[in-house]
Amino acid sequence: MELTPAQAEVLDVLAARPDERPDFDPELRHLLRHELEQVVAPLTDSLPDTLFVSKHALSSVLECEASHLADQAEPFTWSPPLAVGSITHRAIELGLAWKGEPSAGERVEEALSRAAEEDSSLGDWLRTIGDADRADIVGRAVERLAAFDDTFPPLDRRWRPVAESRLRVELANGAVVLSGKVDLTLGRADGTRAGKVLVDFKTGTRRPQHLDDLRFYAVLETIRVGTPPRMSATHYLDQGTVVAEPVTTEVLRAGLHRTVAATVRLAELAAETRQAQRSAGPRCRWCALSRSCDDGQRWLEESDAR
Repeated sequence: MELTPAQAEVLDVLAARPDERPDFDPELRHLLRHELEQVVAPLTDSLPDTLFVSKHALSSVLECEASHLADQAEPFTWSPPLAVGSITHRAIELGLAWKGEPSAGERVEEALSRAAEEDSSLGDWLRTIGDADRADIVGRAVERLAAFDDTFPPLDRRWRPVAESRLRVELANGAVVLSGKVDLTLGRADGTRAGKVLVDFKTGTRRPQHLDDLRFYAVLETIRVGTPPRMSATHYLDQGTVVAEPVTTEVLRAGLHRTVAATVRLAELAAETRQAQRSAGPRCRWCALSRSCDDGQRWLEESDAR
């Protein structure tokens, strides 16, 4: 089959000739880890428990510290909208090795069935839901998977595609754990020559936070492997567009500085040595504190008036 224009555009953005793959200093991974350790180590004595740092925690604490703590106080519960993303990614992963050309519906149904059999919080929750919630998850996941099929080029096994690639970096003897999960990776490093591409799938509006998420992943990948990824990209399924950024030393530095700043805040809030600050912004629209936050209410009124 010929590529659709959207698929061809994605392939053109993500592909690279051998001479377009940069070389990096093999000591870069050690330099990045050393800078993180220097900042994190003095904070660990006051931590009540292991501090887990994810892309969501980084973004939420930088957006509004008070809102972040409010979210942390609420126990996590699964819902159909949250499950859709996990099931869609699982369906993409199944499609990488599935012989033939199964429909989006077949892949989603299989992904949902397998997830429901697993010993996990998602599996436990899926085994309790009714037919209506199950149908809601399947319908939304099929829609997203079909959008992926329509706008992303078919995955060639020679590209070494890996769905939901996990990243983990432990600092200060495990007192602080940085972790993430990339929706899709393509390619691999060749020694110190970059070759891997990190891809995240999103729906909805493009946000600066999406670029920051991938920079965080690029830092973790560099520390883990030693060679940075060549590029990171966000693919917007419902828009059929891709936004990519070549990974450079400067990009890694920017990701590192943001990670350090947020990790310090997270550690100080966990140790209760920092008073949570309130910052008004888009997060106010779904923040549980917005009704009692004057700054948040003011921001919402001004935003709605525009």
